[in-house]
Amino acid sequence: MSPESTGQNEHHIRVYRRRFRAWRGNRPFWAGLFTMAGGLPIAYFPYADLHLGNMTLAMSTTAGAGSLIIGVLLITLGFTMWFHHIVRVFAGIAAILLALISLPVANIGGFVIGFLLSLVGGALSVSWAPAAPQQADEASVDEQAAPAKDLPYEERPEGELQGAAAVPRQQGAGLDTAAEAEGGRHRAG
Repeated sequence: MSPESTGQNEHHIRVYRRRFRAWRGNRPFWAGLFTMAGGLPIAYFPYADLHLGNMTLAMSTTAGAGSLIIGVLLITLGFTMWFHHIVRVFAGIAAILLALISLPVANIGGFVIGFLLSLVGGALSVSWAPAAPQQADEASVDEQAAPAKDLPYEERPEGELQGAAAVPRQQGAGLDTAAEAEGGRHRAG
């Protein structure tokens, strides 16, 4: 066995960890996690009983069904952020709106815990952007890394400033054939 083939000797936990890390990097993972964590207290607290010694404090209110719906929707939006990251902006805005609605409906947004977690998750989802794809061809990476001023004038990119001042590109006079056919007049005139 050669020293370059380390893949066979790797432990399976490392392989799973690396796969999870790659999966997590391609989607708004933390946004979904915060949103789901915010949905749990919003859905749980209206149905929970708090025992303080011999005294039982019940949080059941008339808004129990609304709290359950908001909490389940937030958890669903968290999974949507994970598995359908294309709609991350919609899911983030919906999570922010549901977090704001949970303030008056769901026991002050799950005692502010669920509200804050859902708000942060929605904001993270809206602001997340996928990474730029990496270049497979190393020669193109070397060409991009070379400073343009080291290249001859003919090989420099077209949009690059060539000196202290830039001259705007002018449009060719013969490109607008419709204007020439009408004698340069506008169609409405």
